Parts: sequence; structure tokens; C-alpha cells
Amino acid sequence: MRTTLKLMTILFTAILMNCGGKEEKKKEGFSYEKQETSTKKEVKKETSEPPSQQIDLTNKGIGPITSLTLNDAVDEKMAAHGAEVFKKLCTACHRADKKFIGPSPKGITERRTPEWIMNMILNPVEMTQKDPLAKALLMEFNGAPMANQSLSEEDARAVLEYFRTLK
Repeated sequence: MRTTLKLMTILFTAILMNCGGKEEKKKEGFSYEKQETSTKKEVKKETSEPPSQQIDLTNKGIGPITSLTLNDAVDEKMAAHGAEVFKKLCTACHRADKKFIGPSPKGITERRTPEWIMNMILNPVEMTQKDPLAKALLMEFNGAPMANQSLSEEDARAVLEYFRTLK
């Protein structure tokens, strides 16, 4: 019995020693004299501007507005109404002249189509889910989604007219 146990132990040890076959690489220890790292990673810095500053005058967005033509002249009465709506519903997250929780609408009509602006106002949830530019803006502004204020198309159009006055 003891002989069988000894033979089984020797056989088992021999099998274990022969099974491995893979060599482990020697790990480098910490050294103060180490001059170079063994792997170099290239870090590419993106020099592109943030989504809030990018110009995209082709994207119409996702929502009820598919076509919108603006007059050359700003409708002052509509812009005044839009300023009231903006002040009442939008200033919790937006400032007319600077970045706040959300982007500033100043100059937005030079960077986005009127349809995109209207669709973002009227349909912010679907826009941030499906529109690539709206998704990028959501990420730029720390994932703070735009609240759907349930504006009518007339109120949203008035806000757009107000945005046209911000230059």
C-alpha cells in the first residue's frame, strides 16, 4: 500500500511537471534607474472644436419640423414673445450670452438649421437619442439632457426668432 502511494505520488508529480509547458516572462521590478518604458503609447490630441461650436447647416434634426423658411428681416414682435418664453422656461439651464448648464443660444442660427433648432426645442428626448449632433452636445454638457418644455410650435418659432436677435 505504501509503495503504491509512493508510486502514485511520483507519477502525479511527474505529470504536473510535464503539463505546464508555458514559460512565464520575468516581470520587471521597480527601479529608480529605469530610463525608458517598455511600451510607448501615442496619445493623439483631438484639435477639433466642441460640438457646441461646430457648424452643421445640413442636419434638420428629428421631429415635426421638416422644412422652415425664415424671412430676411427679424419679426420684432415674435422675437419679443420668444424672449419672454426663453426667460420664463429656458433660463434655468441656458444663458443668452454664455455657456451654463446648457449651451448658449447666441449665434446658434449661424451654426444650425432652423429646422434643427425647432426640433431640438420641440423634441429634445428623441433628438438626444437619435441625432448624432444632439448626442454629442449631451456628452459635452455632462449628460444633462434638455427638458421637454412642451412648447407649441408657435412658441418654439418665437424662441427661434429671439435666437436670431442674439448675435
